[in-house]
Amino acid sequence: MNKYELALVVNAKIEDEAKNATVEAVKELITRFGGNITNVDDWGKKRLAYEIQKMKEGYYYFIKFDGDSTTPSEVEQRIRIMENVIRFLCIRQDA
Repeated sequence: MNKYELALVVNAKIEDEAKNATVEAVKELITRFGGNITNVDDWGKKRLAYEIQKMKEGYYYFIKFDGDSTTPSEVEQRIRIMENVIRFLCIRQDA
């Protein structure tokens, strides 16, 4: 099992329920593909470094999880088509 961190930027113009549903959907994807979530950091609403899709702000989440080598690629495929996710990045942490 490798340790991974997923950085997630969610659209700031949506309702709180939709934002929470998006984060919960990502957590479900991680567990569905064999991951074990160890920590979820909610950084709240932050200004983006540059404008993305005419948006200047987004909600930042950092999800740490353990998984095998196929978990990140499976999760990224599903996150890529989510409407409310502006940007994401999954990296493997060194042990």
